[in-house]
Amino acid sequence: MPKLFLKNALLLATFDDAEREIPDGALILRDHLIEAVGTTADLIPLAHDADQVIDLRDHVVLPGLVNTHHHMYQSLTRVTAQNAELFDWLRTLYPMWARLTPPMITTSALVAMAELILSGCTTTTDHLYIYPNGVRLDDAIQAAQQIGIRFHPTRGSMSVGESQGGLPPDRVVEAEPAILRETQRLIETYHDADPFAMLKIAVAPCSPFTVSEGLMREAAVLARSYGVRLHTHLAETVGDVAYSLERFGKDPAHYAESLGWVGEDVWHAHCVCLSTEGIALFGQTGTGVAHCPGSNLRLASGIAPIRAMLKAGVRVGLGVDGSASNDAAHLINEARLAMLVARVKETPGDPAALSARNALRIATRGGAAALGYTKIGQLAPGMAADVVAFDLNQIGYTGALHDPLAALVFCAPTQVSYSLIHGRVIVAKGVLTTLDLPPIIEAHQAFARQLARGE
Repeated sequence: MPKLFLKNALLLATFDDAEREIPDGALILRDHLIEAVGTTADLIPLAHDADQVIDLRDHVVLPGLVNTHHHMYQSLTRVTAQNAELFDWLRTLYPMWARLTPPMITTSALVAMAELILSGCTTTTDHLYIYPNGVRLDDAIQAAQQIGIRFHPTRGSMSVGESQGGLPPDRVVEAEPAILRETQRLIETYHDADPFAMLKIAVAPCSPFTVSEGLMREAAVLARSYGVRLHTHLAETVGDVAYSLERFGKDPAHYAESLGWVGEDVWHAHCVCLSTEGIALFGQTGTGVAHCPGSNLRLASGIAPIRAMLKAGVRVGLGVDGSASNDAAHLINEARLAMLVARVKETPGDPAALSARNALRIATRGGAAALGYTKIGQLAPGMAADVVAFDLNQIGYTGALHDPLAALVFCAPTQVSYSLIHGRVIVAKGVLTTLDLPPIIEAHQAFARQLARGE
């Protein structure tokens, strides 16, 4: 088994239970596990037989970040419907997404994953819920296996089209029996229940305004019969809440509860308009939330009350959401936005509402908890060797190195210098090692132009 010695870190932030921050920090990794954590001086005697040594002088080192919500295919349709709210934005984009093909899904996933990895992400989910022209979730899984990211995709779905009172056009919805069969196939083919698994599957009907109550219930039964997790969009906008009240007679949180969609195996995206009662319900049941501040600001949906959620014990993680509603997939930037918007969510405002460290904790431990992982999100012996390092010897951090960890969040976001996923070096000196990016970007640009032209 290969043994790696990471040494001389300016600061190593463990995000372990003791919240240790170690100046001149070091790690020993063996195979896919963290073997030892400490100062460089402490670990040098244990590292004499290391197969590879990486000097991280001037770097801040932390656990790989966890992305809890994404739509990777949307990287093909960035900067579209620039001034629209959620429902109008979707109505504009559904016809474009109806022309997606399997190669488009694989290529857009590679671009999205590369962007995430370079921002410090080592574990990500993806919510693919539209399946035209032979598209399958396998197309995104292929990309993850090629690039080397820890992947927790969700089999999304839409079954209620416009003719039945839903939002999407009828041509992009699926029959519910086919959705359930395909979801079962994916679980049986790919899901790995091991705590260190590189690939897990979750079940994810898209939203209350695109699927039936019956599908939501049957999806929950299917997921729990296989021990996999459940995911959907919930309470994203005022319009979303109004739809739920009018159609189901319940607010989104209690509608979810009535269908069996609360519990430690469930996480919901957005929850911008979650009621006080809904927050308490989620806290009591261990239900998770993917906080997506960039997307929620872009679509003018609002700011999720994550401070209240955290106080209630809700498992909150960060999500970049799709690159057609965020237009970026940078998790450090999302942590920065989370910190900043939490400070204006309160009335009259509270500059201590969310610290830089708490924002990073949401991006690491919080994301791991929301997705149900016990072996990622912290740097400690026996945990997964998912490690990222940012070089702070850059102009954007000058004057801030008295607190390098806070500098990573407060200052301008940068790309990762090193990323190790499952003990494998995926980024070295800022360069992705598993993918030749230029031809992927070229193909991606061609596909994006094709969609924009209506072809």
